[in-house]
Amino acid sequence: MSEVHLVCQGAICKCQFGTAPDTLKVKTQKKHYINDWEAKSKLTATNKDIGQTFEKNTFGSCSKTNNSPCSPAITKWDGFYDKVTLSNSGKPLLEDSKATCAVAGSACIEIINNGQICEVTKQNIKNSDPEIIKVINPAMSLNIDEVGELQIPNL
Repeated sequence: MSEVHLVCQGAICKCQFGTAPDTLKVKTQKKHYINDWEAKSKLTATNKDIGQTFEKNTFGSCSKTNNSPCSPAITKWDGFYDKVTLSNSGKPLLEDSKATCAVAGSACIEIINNGQICEVTKQNIKNSDPEIIKVINPAMSLNIDEVGELQIPNL
């Protein structure tokens, strides 16, 4: 089975009845961050993020309303991670979670990008094999000092 990642602010969502994606905005908590070195922008999304919780609050035209402008209102999330409860009493959303819209009904809104970004840190470099790094990026040289410690150039 493949990995399923947690969802954070900035995740891209789409509705099966809409014509455009929208970006998830976490409004229910300001304490729990993921994938964010400085804890400034990647709030963890939870099943408590309901109502109008998107940046533009539209998925374009809605085929459920004769292609009128979409105005989603999330009534509930399904498929969240139920083994953890955050301070807002919410359960973290997973990238395969689905939302029910008050207009379209059913679990019609899906997450197409979880919002997390892969960033290489100094610890990733320290844990790497210098020979493999040399093959991947010949311009980067890693040195091992006399004590066997990896010396990392300033990143």
